[in-house]
Amino acid sequence: MTGKVYLVGAGPGDAKLITVKGMECIQKADVLVYDRLASPRLLQWMKSGGEKIYVGKLPDRHTMKQEEINQLLVDLALQGKTVVRLKGGDPTIFGRVGEEAELLRRNGIYYEIVPGITSAISVPAYAGIPVTHRDYASSLSIITGHESPDKLDQSIHWDKVTNATGTLIFLMGVAKIGYISDQLIKHGRPASTPVALVRWGTRADQQTLTGTLEDIAAQVAAADFQPPAVIVVGDVVLQREQLKWVEAMPLFGKRIVVTRARSQDSGLVSAIEELGGEPYEFPVIETRLPEGEVKKARIAEALGALESYDWVFFTSANGVEYFYRHLAELGADVRGLHRARIAAVGPATAEALAQRGLVAEALPPQFQAEGLLEAFGPRLLPGQNVLLPRGDLARAWLPDKLRELGLQVTEVDTYETVVTGEDDIELKKLLEEGRIHAVTFTSSSTVRNFLQILGRMGIADPLPLLANVKIACIGPVTQQTAIEAGLTPGLMPEEATIDALVQELCRWNASEQQV
Repeated sequence: MTGKVYLVGAGPGDAKLITVKGMECIQKADVLVYDRLASPRLLQWMKSGGEKIYVGKLPDRHTMKQEEINQLLVDLALQGKTVVRLKGGDPTIFGRVGEEAELLRRNGIYYEIVPGITSAISVPAYAGIPVTHRDYASSLSIITGHESPDKLDQSIHWDKVTNATGTLIFLMGVAKIGYISDQLIKHGRPASTPVALVRWGTRADQQTLTGTLEDIAAQVAAADFQPPAVIVVGDVVLQREQLKWVEAMPLFGKRIVVTRARSQDSGLVSAIEELGGEPYEFPVIETRLPEGEVKKARIAEALGALESYDWVFFTSANGVEYFYRHLAELGADVRGLHRARIAAVGPATAEALAQRGLVAEALPPQFQAEGLLEAFGPRLLPGQNVLLPRGDLARAWLPDKLRELGLQVTEVDTYETVVTGEDDIELKKLLEEGRIHAVTFTSSSTVRNFLQILGRMGIADPLPLLANVKIACIGPVTQQTAIEAGLTPGLMPEEATIDALVQELCRWNASEQQV
């Protein structure tokens, strides 16, 4: 049976600016064909086992020709696969979607064109420039600026285009800005007409340069203003000083790598987005249930004796989650802990317990294992039984100290932490170009695994690439691991919480803006 092809607009850069239907297409795709994506985060919505085919430029080959891409879509569909061809912006605006759709039609393949938010309107909006305004412009034109001057003269009727609409939007025209300005002035636009160039709009790299038709080419040259950028010509540019909004946000301009497991990273990712930063999800750890009969038997034995414990120490939200998963699998009743005191290492762990109806003792002053002993030391008595459900990579410090105090400790690995993360061409490229501004580490394993995965991606020595990247660690243990790995941590909040880490990132960005 022949498959189907979805020709999907990915939007301008911000991952959340893709349409709902576009997202749904990605989620059901068997194969995703992409090149210079608006956001690499879109790849993460693919179902498990989905195939990703990159048709852009790689170090060992040139960009795949358009004819080859067209045929690739046909071949994949003839194999019965659901295919998504993902294009930046809107596929019908200078996206060559017509060529792809025509070949699909000739081969009898069903397809859909899924519109996307074009950069022509969204990028100016992120720079505080509405492309229409009842006092300045009630119409607009979208024009390609990518061709050579002779081709531009063939495809653009300058005498008609110049004053046809209040706002002119040129896409892919940075290299031709001088010629474009000259032609517009020549055909009747005043030399004083405002112009704005917005580079990498809606992304962390967003930059805006303003001027007039008369001086914008000189400004572009002086600033070495490089593509890609959207060019806006017209009086609507004057609105920018009043309406620019994204640049005022606390994390504007920062692309921040989040290395937490995907099941845990939503809070950090959302906080970065809400504050105007660009989170780059690159989970390097994954948690799973322990495998093997011996380990399962050990868990069953520990959780089968709930009534014998005086204390249960939970040292992470994961520990809580997997503890309850094991209870469910074993058919055990949490009421067996009726005589035990429940201790949580920090507010996230306490919240995970509260959501399940367990109220933890007062939180320790330090949100790490050392804080548990500091808070509960006087109440920890020799002979008491302690259950310590946690991950397989947890430090030995806490159980060792408890045993030194004469307590009977039952350690049980309720979950395992494993290395995950696919090779990421885009992340490697961003690191090499110096376009990653910070990396967040929320555990020692995220530090070790991140460096390990970079090595697997062919980066023999990742430390030089990270030399100018701000290393943010959630707490002193993670920070020490980073130091031992050769990194130079630059940020660590006073409290080991995600909220505090985000606030520390905001303070850092504010200090950089003042320089």
